[in-house]
Amino acid sequence: MKNISKIASGIEPSATLAISELSKELKAKGVDVIGFGAGEPDFTTPDNIKQAGIKAIETDKSYYTATSGILPLREAICKYINDIFGVQYEPSNICVSSGAKHIIFISLQVLLDPGDEVILPAPYWVTYAEAIKMCGAVPVILDTTEETRFKITPEQLESAITDKTKCLILTNPSNPTGMLYNEDELKAIGNVIIKNDLYLIADEIYATLVYNGKFVSAAAISSELKERTIVINGVSKTYAMTGWRIGYAAANKQIISAMANYLSHSTGNASNVAQYAALEAYSCDQESVKKMNIEFAKRRQYFIDRVSKMDKVSCLEPDGAFYIFMNVSKTFGTELCGEKINSGSDFSQALLKHGLVATVPGIAFGNDNYVRWSYATSMENITEGLNRLEKFLNSEPTA
Repeated sequence: MKNISKIASGIEPSATLAISELSKELKAKGVDVIGFGAGEPDFTTPDNIKQAGIKAIETDKSYYTATSGILPLREAICKYINDIFGVQYEPSNICVSSGAKHIIFISLQVLLDPGDEVILPAPYWVTYAEAIKMCGAVPVILDTTEETRFKITPEQLESAITDKTKCLILTNPSNPTGMLYNEDELKAIGNVIIKNDLYLIADEIYATLVYNGKFVSAAAISSELKERTIVINGVSKTYAMTGWRIGYAAANKQIISAMANYLSHSTGNASNVAQYAALEAYSCDQESVKKMNIEFAKRRQYFIDRVSKMDKVSCLEPDGAFYIFMNVSKTFGTELCGEKINSGSDFSQALLKHGLVATVPGIAFGNDNYVRWSYATSMENITEGLNRLEKFLNSEPTA
């Protein structure tokens, strides 16, 4: 038989999903592992949203919809974006899909030709680089450091642009670091994008999960930048609806039309039932969101306070999202629980083996001096997980 395609052969599996699946497998075998891998809220979907989904089933919302989503949902998204972020769109500027990850993939498919370059600041979400390569395009990685709070500068961006550069991907707040670009920083980056005739894919899936500073949408910076920006968002993180698989893009009408065409020949519309649940999410009062955010903030602060007292690891205080990007480089060249540690990958593997704690090694995000923890889990799990980390750092195995 002939080989599968070169593009498919080169795709790496998702490290975050792999860690999550491994944690579940170990638990199923009776191993007392605590998972901090997947970025998935541990809260249940609010009852009013569940009921909207149930009602959609009972009223036979089981047929195809418009490829870009039902009109009431796109109208509700427009109102939501205007009310929350101060940016005006029409329903024709919105394309709904089967999750934010899906619409990111579609965005790249409609923007990129083989050989195009996409500037990708590191640390980056694991899927970006693979999704770029799936288009036959080239990810151009811009490394950042703790000294810049893991944020790129306009000068750094300018220096990376070539005649093949098509767009920049910017996650705000960031996964995995939780860092937030402020309005002035977005303006400066936006000026470089406009000057060099580029697109911006602004992944704002964590926009409502901000604890330090104020979130500003890239599309709110200027009308000129808005025209070049594809805003990505969805219901997964904000409303604890990861499995419902509803995301959306907001962009100029030419891009949205191309997305709808692409979807019409691939997946078609997102789940009709899930769209009606999302309609309720964007239309109802946001009290459930506020309650979840209060809990996330408590967990974040507890995590930071505990780590600040540990000698061998450290972390910057994240502005948003629900991740801790932990620097473990002080352990390199040492042994923990009899395991040699020379990288974040070594640390993560040894912590799972001897501490029964599952984290994602930083190499998956482009920097192997770190491991990522998600605090989208219970305070009980966080407390016990950090207790196990402390034991591991003292070479006291939990297993």
